[in-house]
Amino acid sequence: MKKVVLGLLAIGFTFPTYAQTVDTKKLSEVIVYATNYRYLKDVNTQEVASIPVELLERKVAAYNPKGFDFYQDEYNLYQISFYLPEGKILAAYDKDGNLIRTAEKFKDINLPNPIREAVLKRFPGWTVTKDIYLVSYHRKKGAVKKYKLKLENGDETIRVKIDETGEFL
Repeated sequence: MKKVVLGLLAIGFTFPTYAQTVDTKKLSEVIVYATNYRYLKDVNTQEVASIPVELLERKVAAYNPKGFDFYQDEYNLYQISFYLPEGKILAAYDKDGNLIRTAEKFKDINLPNPIREAVLKRFPGWTVTKDIYLVSYHRKKGAVKKYKLKLENGDETIRVKIDETGEFL
């Protein structure tokens, strides 16, 4: 019995030394291409965007149609739709995976501070009951952003349009 216990202890102490082997192979380099960085730069402003907006815009920027089964070299344009309950983005990509343009629409998101301050200054006592955030992006022209707001004050209702800087249209 003593020999069995000592034998098991000897095996137990020597076995873990063989468990770890050091592999001297090097991993290959990973290259990350930010192909649609201009899109993110144009649509993101200094003000923190609403989380659903930012999430969907990052998916659009990171998307590449080349990595999917439907990709074929003979097509020059791919139109892809991205959806969330709060909004949607229709994006057009060229055959190289570069983002050409987008049309974006989001409903009932958190409004940035410049928009809230402009509404409060021009319409004190009014509350925003509905809002729609629209973005139109083109690779050569940049991004155009505007908000459509529905304001209520008691029984009165008005609709206003405002750009990203707080200027009423």
